[in-house]
Amino acid sequence: MAGTTTIATLRNVVAMVQLVERVMTRAPTLPGMACFYGPSGYGKSHAATYAANTFDAYYVEAESTWTRGAFCEAICLELGLEPRGRIDQMVRDIYRELAATGRPLFIDEADHVIARGLIEIARDIHQKSDAPVILIGEENLPRKLMKWERVHGRMMPPVAAEPGTLSDLNLLAEIYCPDVSISEDLKARLLSDSHNSIRRICMNLHDLRLFAQRQGLRHVDGDDWGNASFFGGQAPQPRGLK
Repeated sequence: MAGTTTIATLRNVVAMVQLVERVMTRAPTLPGMACFYGPSGYGKSHAATYAANTFDAYYVEAESTWTRGAFCEAICLELGLEPRGRIDQMVRDIYRELAATGRPLFIDEADHVIARGLIEIARDIHQKSDAPVILIGEENLPRKLMKWERVHGRMMPPVAAEPGTLSDLNLLAEIYCPDVSISEDLKARLLSDSHNSIRRICMNLHDLRLFAQRQGLRHVDGDDWGNASFFGGQAPQPRGLK
């Protein structure tokens, strides 16, 4: 329960929840599609999962190999529908179910939906059901959407996932490093070495906890950690082979 409360206050989770609230409470004449975007590692999917649970949303994660049929089948299964018939029949079943339930649809990894030419199906689903459709994707997602005028015209202003902050680190430490206190100087190093990536902050906090356990420490500072860097995503230098 404490972990759930902590996640709820991460700033990208707050931003995602506010985006969904804005779409859910929009005036009837306003568009009901939106996107949440940002670089890999910023915690978008975690924010989307939390928001999906909060708003009882349907959630699908697109795959790079999906065809139009596979896309519709995945949404049908998430909605509890039996995929059947042609693509247009599945789309009709989907928008009828969404219209009946009023629940939003989240599409994660939405860059694949655009790359595979499936975005018009998402637009059809929104237009016919009037249900909110939230796209979650990478940094260039809003620019990619501009190429699809009929989709872009139905989008609310996009919301960007932001880099992790010291406040986020402190909250995540309650989950990934709960029994170890960390000095402020070491937190600053961890944040910098992680390049403000939420995913890498989590990994580095996990490694720090293991280090503290091996050393029998309840508090870790810069002197304890030494000159070692935290993982920042860099590939190792090639090893010389003899």
